[in-house]
Amino acid sequence: MKKLLLAVLLLCATFTFNAQEQNTTDNSFYAKHEVKLNALVLVLGAFDVGYEYLLDDESGLGISVFLPYDKELKDEIQYYISPYYRYYFGKKHAAGFFLEGFGMLNRADRNIDFLFEDDEDNWVTDFALGIGLGGKWVTKKGLIGEINFGIGRNLFESEGTDYDFVGKFGITVGYRF
Repeated sequence: MKKLLLAVLLLCATFTFNAQEQNTTDNSFYAKHEVKLNALVLVLGAFDVGYEYLLDDESGLGISVFLPYDKELKDEIQYYISPYYRYYFGKKHAAGFFLEGFGMLNRADRNIDFLFEDDEDNWVTDFALGIGLGGKWVTKKGLIGEINFGIGRNLFESEGTDYDFVGKFGITVGYRF
């Protein structure tokens, strides 16, 4: 887990360093790379960092990694890695309202205890497909604000578990370069 987090942070640092070496006369509004941090789940007890590559004015490919640091949240989910494709409907470059299709490799405890607490862990790794929507705002200096929500369904290990669905949500801040 620590190696995965370190790799993601090094990747973000590399892109940030490369962005600083670019010509300062370029308008960052039309840049192709974004790094993001989900501020909402950070407050709730997890890191959710992401990277998005903008294909054109209307679409982008990205990936986000979710790693909890709060003990109670760690007892529910160990991680998820979620690649996604977004289609933007705004008039500005890759901004405004968007629809998202995503995949999610997740590892979670699938026992949800309603009446009796069960100390036995039932960790299951699964892959989900889902759809989401949201909005993105970008300043001329490249700062990003984003709100999103998505829901998906686990495909392989849904039998014998207490839930079949996964969710993504966030209030995200980031930088486009």
